[in-house]
Amino acid sequence: MRRLLAWTLVTAAALAAAPTTTPARPATPNCPRLTASWYGDNRARLQRVIDERGSCSGRPGRRPVAVFDWDNTVTKNDVTDITLAWTLRHDKILRPARWTETSEWLTGAADRALTGACGTAVPVGAPLPTSTTPRCTDEIVRIRDTGATMSGAPAFAGRWNHRRTVPQYAWVPQLLTGRTPAQLASYARAARREALAAPIGATQRVGTHTVPAYVRYYDQQRDLIRTLRRAGFDVYIVSAGSAPVTEVWSRGVGVDPAHTIAIRSLLDRHGRLTPWTTGCGATPATRGGTIPYIDGKRCWINQRIYGVRGAAAWQRQDGRHRPAIAAGDADTDVTFVGDATGAHLVVNRNKSELMCRAYDDADGRWLVNPMFIDPLPHRPAPYPCSTTAYNAPDGARTPLLRADGSLVPDRADTVY
Repeated sequence: MRRLLAWTLVTAAALAAAPTTTPARPATPNCPRLTASWYGDNRARLQRVIDERGSCSGRPGRRPVAVFDWDNTVTKNDVTDITLAWTLRHDKILRPARWTETSEWLTGAADRALTGACGTAVPVGAPLPTSTTPRCTDEIVRIRDTGATMSGAPAFAGRWNHRRTVPQYAWVPQLLTGRTPAQLASYARAARREALAAPIGATQRVGTHTVPAYVRYYDQQRDLIRTLRRAGFDVYIVSAGSAPVTEVWSRGVGVDPAHTIAIRSLLDRHGRLTPWTTGCGATPATRGGTIPYIDGKRCWINQRIYGVRGAAAWQRQDGRHRPAIAAGDADTDVTFVGDATGAHLVVNRNKSELMCRAYDDADGRWLVNPMFIDPLPHRPAPYPCSTTAYNAPDGARTPLLRADGSLVPDRADTVY
């Protein structure tokens, strides 16, 4: 009897000392599950967020949101560049009266280089023969790729907010001024067919440049997006590419145009693209001054998804008005990926500001994954987080700080 009493007292004491938190409810067999292979424990960590936030969680209220960058996050290679290459090979760019009309920051040196290379024989508004004029094509490709002319002169100059736009990104839809969104979408579809049919690793000649000729949807991201949608998430794409192009590609993962956020050009009275782009967060339409780029991606997410208006759209919102999962691969994605409340998914392309945030892992929710196709090798030098990782609004590269103002130390590259 005394033994039974002693056992009862010990058991009671152990129960009293045990944590009182409710154990996590295991996912039911019918809950949507990820099936593709991921690096390390990334699949398990993503699945945990899906189970905790999705339809199997039993949580009432608004559907959770997941937001993905597009180029090199959902696909391998850049679909805007693939489409631009196709338009250049098929003479789809119309000659502007002056090249400076395409961008308010285009320099005189770039205007002279483009005019000299592309000529003036073609009437204004007629297609430039870029398929047979490699000098013209080279100037366009080089300016888009590097922001400089073939001779190395700066192609863009002036003042812009470097966390809201980059002129050479905005320049691609501006080059298609005079075309309709339907025409641009048709170019994107043609480029998509070629790029998906080309073997992995294939290249093409555009002018004298050698550029990628293939694109692939990442199987892991397709599986993640499909699983999120089945689990009741609203899935969005946010891209610094042109809307008609991105919409063509996003349909391939089941995301419709209403859930695709990208650079949206204003149209003239004939329904043709102009160099002007829509504004966000109380900023008016500009010639590319505000696009979904770094802080601009946050603004468009807040405005389009959560209905935040005015200057507040540029600010981080409360947890109920932020994505549960956000994914990106470059510094252009760092703000909105950092806003996620459940998982910050990063595809490692060695971009300093994003990788510093990811490896610093301030809230323990950052997931780093190597590129799913042809991953980059190990970066031997640490990321310069403490000195030049931050992209300042004036274009300077400065030290990266945490939310509390402390300095992010340099971080080693460990996932590749």
